[in-house]
Amino acid sequence: MTVPLSGQAAVDQLLEVLDLKQLDQDRFQGESPQVGAQRVFGGQVAGQALVAAGRTVDPARSVHSLHGYFVRPGDPTVPIDFTVETIRDGRSFSVRRSTAQQHGRTIFFMSASFQVTEAGLDHHTPAPADVPGPEDTPTMADWLERYPERRSSFNASPQAIDVRYLGTPGWVPPGDRAAASEQRVWMRINGKLPDDPLLHACALTYASDLSLLDSVLSVHGEVWGPGGVIGASLDHALWLHRPFRADEWFLYDCTSPSASGSRGLASGRMFTRDGTHIASAVQEGLLRRVGA
Repeated sequence: MTVPLSGQAAVDQLLEVLDLKQLDQDRFQGESPQVGAQRVFGGQVAGQALVAAGRTVDPARSVHSLHGYFVRPGDPTVPIDFTVETIRDGRSFSVRRSTAQQHGRTIFFMSASFQVTEAGLDHHTPAPADVPGPEDTPTMADWLERYPERRSSFNASPQAIDVRYLGTPGWVPPGDRAAASEQRVWMRINGKLPDDPLLHACALTYASDLSLLDSVLSVHGEVWGPGGVIGASLDHALWLHRPFRADEWFLYDCTSPSASGSRGLASGRMFTRDGTHIASAVQEGLLRRVGA
């Protein structure tokens, strides 16, 4: 039986994926992990695009928002070329446009904004109340004990992120998944990251694409795969509100305000264990019935 790469070894591989090769001042190249996937994971190309953008910005300026569009499926067997355009460098903000290409065609593009540290008004809504901690939440291994038929697909990919569902994962078979108004998960990078804030932002960007669209399915009690729907990310936006470490637990509280026209909209808020709101995400995805 194949054993998935996990823990620090998987985190180190993720860091290798995010460590782009710099070709010149504004051109970079990234690789994909060879795990047999048919297309590049959206969170990976978004994280790599942010790495490319961030490397062209003064390190004293931290990313606070990004907006990206997934244009075409990525090919995991060939490198991804990233080109960064400097849109603006002002006194407080820097804006970059990062474009990912393969086979001469754009597969993803992102605008990202960076800001110097400033003081100002400070408030946020509270985290959900009465939520079990990650130690009291089923692990992925617990779920796979219940559904061993899913173990092979899980083992095929490195597990750099520890994901613990408070509800039911979107891949649980039809009939075992009830409708729910939200999808909440505890997450953290499953090892230690360097202290570089850009790397933590890129890791959080990667993680933010993992379970967000599950909340669309949760409203209907639907599932991914046979007997349910297939999906793909269309666009993704992320706002980073406060300093954080992606290798410490955060709660990802996701809901879906709307779904129509084979598209579903999902929004998520991320909170540290002490209830600090560190980030917000919004994503629209394509959702189609299997066989449609």
